[in-house]
Amino acid sequence: MIESNLGILSWIVFGALAGWVASLLVGDYKDPQGCLANIIIGIVGAFLGGFIYTAATGRPVVVAWDLGSFVVAVIGAIVLLAVLRLIRR
Repeated sequence: MIESNLGILSWIVFGALAGWVASLLVGDYKDPQGCLANIIIGIVGAFLGGFIYTAATGRPVVVAWDLGSFVVAVIGAIVLLAVLRLIRR
């Protein structure tokens, strides 16, 4: 179960930051995706990271503006980018 304390504008900003950081860590900076793609990847990555966190720990994650939520979102976005790379090839 994923709970959120973020509004829609916060989700957009949070997603953009998480997607951007994930693309930097994965190495997509040579072929940037754009702001909209970073937002989508970050938001979907936050949900994916939340499901991974819940499956690994058995505890629900509450997505808020904190470092733990951001790390979970970035990890989820990295997993999503890795899956997208596999599909593209």
